[in-house]
Amino acid sequence: MPFRTHRAPPPTVVFDDRVHSASIGTLAAAFCVGGALTLLALTSTRAARAQAVAGPADGAPLMRAPLQVVAPVDLKRYAGLWHEQARLPNRFQKQCTGPVTAEYTLLDDGSVEVRNRCILADGNFDESVGSARVVPVAGQPGAGRLEVRFAPEWLGWLPLVWGDYWILKLDRDYQVALVGTPNRQYLWVLSRAPRLDEAALQAELDYARTLGFDVDKVELTGR
Repeated sequence: MPFRTHRAPPPTVVFDDRVHSASIGTLAAAFCVGGALTLLALTSTRAARAQAVAGPADGAPLMRAPLQVVAPVDLKRYAGLWHEQARLPNRFQKQCTGPVTAEYTLLDDGSVEVRNRCILADGNFDESVGSARVVPVAGQPGAGRLEVRFAPEWLGWLPLVWGDYWILKLDRDYQVALVGTPNRQYLWVLSRAPRLDEAALQAELDYARTLGFDVDKVELTGR
């Protein structure tokens, strides 16, 4: 015997103006309060960022500014023996544990022979011989912007075998030089003297910091 389903009549909905008005008022108040809190949070965050001291690690404008090189540089005076005093760590000098020297010889064709030598942990030395060439800079004749390669000469036509060598600071007597790369990943402090005075070395590092180099990671050579 089938069952017949009896459906109850739908309930009568009573619209109460006071109740709905109160609900709408509550939602509007909540929306306004939430918006005010969000605006306050954004304003506080912006203020905190504005008050933060910008530095190389923060992506300060100084980091994005292009580096300037010394101009002009007399390569005849720059040639000769230099002693490394400090450097940012790099993969090709990991084996160097003692004094490091760089000797530059100006050749007749205008290129420069580069002879780097460093002392190893066992007391022996490692030597690399390469070549450097001047990169012309518009409006700056004799600018200290060079490229260096240590790959074989027959690979010299490949752009990727050349590395940047920018002279960023050089005293008038050609006794102390600050050398780096435009991406700020490489940095060297060189001097004619085997050991540079601590105050003079610190002055070079302080200047490098103003250029955006992370000098806190610098390794002192032979100290």
